[in-house]
Amino acid sequence: MKLRIKYNRILYGVATLSAQQDFDPRDRKKYYLEETPVRKFLLYLVRSVFHTMMVMKVEGRENFPLDGPVIIAANHVTNFDVFPMQFAVPRAICYMGKAELFNTPLDPLLRVLCAFPVYRGEKDEWAVRHAEKVLTHGHTLGMFPEGKRSKGRGLGVAKTGTARLAIKMNCPIVPMNVIGTDKFFKRFPARSNVTIKLLPPILPNPSDTPLSLTDRLMFTLANGLPESMRGVYAEMPKGFGV
Repeated sequence: MKLRIKYNRILYGVATLSAQQDFDPRDRKKYYLEETPVRKFLLYLVRSVFHTMMVMKVEGRENFPLDGPVIIAANHVTNFDVFPMQFAVPRAICYMGKAELFNTPLDPLLRVLCAFPVYRGEKDEWAVRHAEKVLTHGHTLGMFPEGKRSKGRGLGVAKTGTARLAIKMNCPIVPMNVIGTDKFFKRFPARSNVTIKLLPPILPNPSDTPLSLTDRLMFTLANGLPESMRGVYAEMPKGFGV
């Protein structure tokens, strides 16, 4: 009997430890996936502010699907990129944001705006699961394959996370060029010209690997950018087609 009780306690301890390992404090909060009246009002206010800062032109809206799961993959110039990106499409975009921002008073606003936290520089399984949840529910996920801002210096080497999600979830990637956000405030009070280009969707092929799909995505992105912004993807390898 004593042996059985001891054995049960060991099993209980293992189960408790496993539950503690699986629990993430972020699960205590609500992360919005869809449009809400509060989100629409916040975007209206933000759009009004950005109207004083920029003149925005959008190209290729016909390339953006109006329903179903989709990943928008964009070059990342500044922290302001997310706003012109959202203004350019009619659906709510859910973004990963650095976890530190969600430990500030901005936290509730970011969550209402469909953002969710990710710990950068490590494999964040919670953030990956939440990204999959966004796509499973048929929503739009915004990704920056480079993983960090280029600050106008051109595309950097991309990570494969965007491609891995697209392959696993079998959903299209819409490449998006963001041009001109690095000029914000440099010409104030004159408004900056910002161009958003939505390029034709890229669908994962059965033969695609995360690396091959990432290369296809990044050379497509580079092809739509000015030469000065193409960075490490400026020269397409001979025989490589996008």
